[in-house]
Amino acid sequence: MVDSRIRKYAELIVAYSSGVKPNDKVMINSSVLAIPLVKEIQAFVLKTGGFPLIMLNFPEMEEIMYRYGSDEQLKHVPPPVLMGVETYDVMINIVGTDNTKALSNVDPAKVVLRNQGRKELMDIFLKRAAEGHLRWTLALFPTNAYAQDAEMSLEEYEDFVYGACMPDDSDPIGYWQRFSEWQASLAEWLSKRRHFRILGPETDLTIKTDNRVFISCDGHHNMPDGEVFTGPVEHGIEGYVKFSYPAIYQGREVSGVEFVFKEGKVVEARAEKNREFLLQMLKTDEGASYVGEFAIGTNEGIKRFTKQILFDEKIGGTFHLAIGAGYPETGSKNVSSIHWDFICDLRSGGEIWADDELIYRDGKFIGDLAK
Repeated sequence: MVDSRIRKYAELIVAYSSGVKPNDKVMINSSVLAIPLVKEIQAFVLKTGGFPLIMLNFPEMEEIMYRYGSDEQLKHVPPPVLMGVETYDVMINIVGTDNTKALSNVDPAKVVLRNQGRKELMDIFLKRAAEGHLRWTLALFPTNAYAQDAEMSLEEYEDFVYGACMPDDSDPIGYWQRFSEWQASLAEWLSKRRHFRILGPETDLTIKTDNRVFISCDGHHNMPDGEVFTGPVEHGIEGYVKFSYPAIYQGREVSGVEFVFKEGKVVEARAEKNREFLLQMLKTDEGASYVGEFAIGTNEGIKRFTKQILFDEKIGGTFHLAIGAGYPETGSKNVSSIHWDFICDLRSGGEIWADDELIYRDGKFIGDLAK
């Protein structure tokens, strides 16, 4: 018997997050481990009048590619994948794995090569999404691997996932509609500011955002959601930051990360674990050492770090920076084949100032911006 929460989750993803309409061509990319959710998503797309195309992958697929693929094969993008990004109306991506560390020992040079080969794909994806021609949603299906990373049982992790995505189990869509209204006004206010200063433990950053737009992440592109983000001025970041949690990329965990910025570029990068991998990723291309995203997490239902970025970047009381590609809809001009998030907790003594006005203290917006 299907968990009733899976059916509600699928309806939320189709009806609210991706907003599937009659005649939409919908590509559903997923792991075979998430088939219970994929079946429900397919059913809701069909009931809505859309045309689903299901693309399933298996957990070892990327590992095999890195182990046996030549340089040419690693850089190759299959034409059907490119066509999907170029022509489909909706892309729903469901992640699920049985081993989050499967790629931990892959040669970083191969990861760089594969990312470089997929740059055109990312550029097309970002452009069509910014233009409103491609609606996309990323969601997660709970597995034992994610539960183990979060130090929970599978049942506890399922409760965590569905609780973060559907805080109001009786009316999930209504909850996100109400959340969207509050956060839209916050994003509009932030968009009118020209610069921000962030203060926290071993952190003092100044970020210019002149003429850049803050986007409200309210459950349409990610589920769960809860953040406001922008693309900072490319040469407009100065200062230093120490990130609170490990940053995970391609299965590789990098912890104790510290960046020093000068004129927007990472000029010093330190890490307690996997520093060489971090340095190689920063050299992927010219844009990899600049920031494509500055964001503030607003989901107060997500309180703990779980080593899963889809949830961790939304933790209420945190901010994050992403090195690499920015989102064109924010005004960002940073181009890269990578996008990697790093999270800093501000719940104990952190502050955010906007145009010299204190707007955020100890992980919460204050004054008229408070929820």
